[in-house]
Amino acid sequence: MSDLFSGLKQKLSGKNIKIVFPEGLDERVLTAAVRLAEDKVVQPIVIGNIEQVEAKAKELNLSSDSLEIYDPATYAAMDELVAAFVERRKGKATEEAARKLLLDENYFGTMLIYTNKADGLVSGAAHSTADTIRPALQVIKTKPGVSKVSGAFVMVREEERYVFADCAVNIVPDSNDLAETAIESAKTAKMFDIDPRVAMLSFSTKGSAKSPETEKVIAAVEEAKKRDPQLVVDGELQFDAAFVPSVAEKKAPDSVIKGQATVFVFPSLEAGNIGYKIAQRLGNFDAVGPILQGLNAPVNDLSRGCNAEDVYKLALITATQAIAD
Repeated sequence: MSDLFSGLKQKLSGKNIKIVFPEGLDERVLTAAVRLAEDKVVQPIVIGNIEQVEAKAKELNLSSDSLEIYDPATYAAMDELVAAFVERRKGKATEEAARKLLLDENYFGTMLIYTNKADGLVSGAAHSTADTIRPALQVIKTKPGVSKVSGAFVMVREEERYVFADCAVNIVPDSNDLAETAIESAKTAKMFDIDPRVAMLSFSTKGSAKSPETEKVIAAVEEAKKRDPQLVVDGELQFDAAFVPSVAEKKAPDSVIKGQATVFVFPSLEAGNIGYKIAQRLGNFDAVGPILQGLNAPVNDLSRGCNAEDVYKLALITATQAIAD
């Protein structure tokens, strides 16, 4: 395991963070949950029919003894969850509708977080991104001052670490969205011991081109500075001016970034998604994520093509977000 994840395990030691896994019958999820419990890194809460989960574990030669297994159909404190859900939805769900909805593993798991019975959730191995995120947006909601969730990747290559965002959620962010993403991405960087130096990217550097797209990025920089005066942020910057000191000297000599950015905020989802995949495939970076930013409690989404190692690592990230919050 890389130094990155070894460091996260050290941070989590003794914290007793509880992470919910709604997909308890998925082989990859169950394998990762047992490993996490045996490593004593986090306490997994696995959702599913208890007999079926135990039988699945036995089939995989895994011990389920260290797992907490909750079945929504028989959960003793369901009345409490239903009442809390009805109150949270403020008239948008009746008790009858809530009781039915909370039989869904993702809604049930999200309510465990909301009622402080768990600290975070990892889903998506067998569910869509929408199925994973929708309960979080309805119940956990975004932090004060944050209007939208964003998705970041930590890009890792040997000792190099950078944060790329938003690469997963907002298709056409406005200047406020970009400012929020910059601030939240800096917090994500700190979680991974990256000193955040935030570059707001564009096809222009410091007025070399003018368009509504560049003006949006310039406005985002000003908004981010206003919201967090301590943030080291600059833009609009082309990638080379943000990353190569010699280019920065020519294109942006007065920039506080000086070609040494560690956090890169892309102007659109299109650019961000393409950018991280180029770094991953051509630059041989490991892309860790997407890490959902801006929620009141951490909920993260797996790829349906994930393996057990991916589940394990995303659980470590989710638990680290929980202690960072």
